[in-house]
Amino acid sequence: MTDEEKNLSARENYNANNIQVLEGLEAVRKRPAMYIGDVSTRGLHHLVYEVIDNSIDEALAGYCDKIDVIIHEDNSVTVIDNGRGIPTGMHEKENRSALEVVMTVLHAGGKFDKDSYKVSGGLHGVGVSCVNGLSSQLIAKVFREGKIFIQEYAFGKAVHDVKIIGESSKTGTEVTFTPDNSIFITTTYDYEILSSRLRELAFLNKGITLSITDERTKNEEDNYLNQSFYSEEGLKDFLNYLDANREALMNEPISIEGEKNRTPVEIAMQYNTSFSENLHSYVNNINTHEGGTHLSGFRRGLTRTLKNYADKSGMLAKLKFDINGDDFREGLTAIISVKVAEPQFEGQTKTKLGNSEVMGAVDQMVSESLTNYLEEHPKEAKTIVNKVVLAATARHAARKARELVQRKNVLSGSGLPGKLADCSERDPSLCEIYLVEGDSAGGTAKQGRDRKFQAILPLRGKILNVEKAMQHKIFDNEEIRNMFTALGITIGTEEDSKALNLEKLRYHKIIIMTDADIDGSHITTLLLTFFFRYMKELIENGFVYIATPPLYLIKKGKEQKYCWSEEERAVVIKELSPNGNEGGVHIQRYKGLGEMNAEQLWVTTMNPEFRILRQATIENGTEADRVFSMLMGDEVPPRREFIEKNAKYANVDA
Repeated sequence: MTDEEKNLSARENYNANNIQVLEGLEAVRKRPAMYIGDVSTRGLHHLVYEVIDNSIDEALAGYCDKIDVIIHEDNSVTVIDNGRGIPTGMHEKENRSALEVVMTVLHAGGKFDKDSYKVSGGLHGVGVSCVNGLSSQLIAKVFREGKIFIQEYAFGKAVHDVKIIGESSKTGTEVTFTPDNSIFITTTYDYEILSSRLRELAFLNKGITLSITDERTKNEEDNYLNQSFYSEEGLKDFLNYLDANREALMNEPISIEGEKNRTPVEIAMQYNTSFSENLHSYVNNINTHEGGTHLSGFRRGLTRTLKNYADKSGMLAKLKFDINGDDFREGLTAIISVKVAEPQFEGQTKTKLGNSEVMGAVDQMVSESLTNYLEEHPKEAKTIVNKVVLAATARHAARKARELVQRKNVLSGSGLPGKLADCSERDPSLCEIYLVEGDSAGGTAKQGRDRKFQAILPLRGKILNVEKAMQHKIFDNEEIRNMFTALGITIGTEEDSKALNLEKLRYHKIIIMTDADIDGSHITTLLLTFFFRYMKELIENGFVYIATPPLYLIKKGKEQKYCWSEEERAVVIKELSPNGNEGGVHIQRYKGLGEMNAEQLWVTTMNPEFRILRQATIENGTEADRVFSMLMGDEVPPRREFIEKNAKYANVDA
């Protein structure tokens, strides 16, 4: 049959029978990324969040104050709460147990009934049924009405009807699920990711105890790794946690809590001596990374109220230039949490609030509360205004520095740094740039690269610590200017100095390549801090990566193998010396990129076919903010503790 005949046959045979109807949770299994974002680490952890959100809904309604999460040895997870328990009676319309309906029907649950839940967490109502559909096994136990009910599911379908297996005086729900390894790329849960989310939820929902237990590991006392989180003062505690490594300008954070236009609003804010703005916003416990109307309302209320106070106080009289919104937020850490009955989300990742009525509610709350605070705390008010004046002065200097960068670009033609070895490809989606530690390694990388699509920008020494520097000092720094110009990113305008124009981004892979030692790790951290504070959109869009050079080259005779970890080194040595005789094994430890020749660097670290790249992602914005401020701040003890816990090279570069 010819192609033309096949096409004709297909057209003639296209009828009602070709329309596929996906029953139950088949749609979730067929297109999982549509429901949970992806099928790797983020989506895997999202399953746990969805189950926890059901329990949080019970807490928001006032029926639950304890939620426990257990990671089992086989990477299955159990979530237990002491709420009312999911109803188990017959659902009239569905003619089956309400428990089965909740577990097997998308968008089914009490959160859609305003009488059951006035406000619901959960990301867009996908719910626990989505978790069920993406699990090879899920067991739901319900404790209510003095009985214990149970139902088991496989791949989203009930294995049996709801059974009663005993009696109990307690109430609540216990859900145990095993992610389907035929769907997920990884099925290993990260304890730190889950514990960070539970800590966040404890701060956002004061009075609730959340705990996590990891049965895969034991500590020195031979007990399972376990943490419990509880907050008495909510966002105020959260802010103190985030700002623990920053020097505060006031003795106590400003705390705002109340309800406007039937919208509960809670805010905690504190000015510190840093030069970065750190605003974190939440809607129904969802971290709205892209902001939205609640954040706009906060900014508007803050700017207007502080400007009115500053004008009346006469403290702006000597300024020879205007102040703008950015100046009021420099060195400000704030957490904004609102509860919205019917949230409307928009934006690329559906984490931007669109409800217009929320803007006015937050604006009014901030304006009223902050006006009262400034009048009642004249000393703190003066400190805040002085900080704003300092920020405005620095911004004015930064504008001149930015103009100098832009002017240099124009005068030098292409505007590209002289040290940049560019690639010949002009499609940014096919291009990558290596930010390489040192001129020596940069030279090796230039020799070893594929010139068609790989560009090299050597960086001299350790770049500026942007956590401690004022903005104009940052734009004065040669290495940072080189990065801006090489990437093709404009620095921002007078109106919005933090805006990035990614349309002219010249490379869609920005790869940090440093030595595999402590200094290399420090340079990587400095660069990531810079990206997080001044080019966060690059990380959010998945453009930033970290190269992984090998730690060892192991040779025996004509055989040689590269190793990227201590564990791998031990395995390779055993392979090359099956009899335990190691006199003929030569081990070379690579402490610097310069110790490899161009061919070795290409084979191990730059060849797309074999290299290992780690993509930089922001799993939890508030935790990332805290970690960067701790690593780059002045407080030594918390930094030492973090490094001892996480350093990969501590055992070889003590």
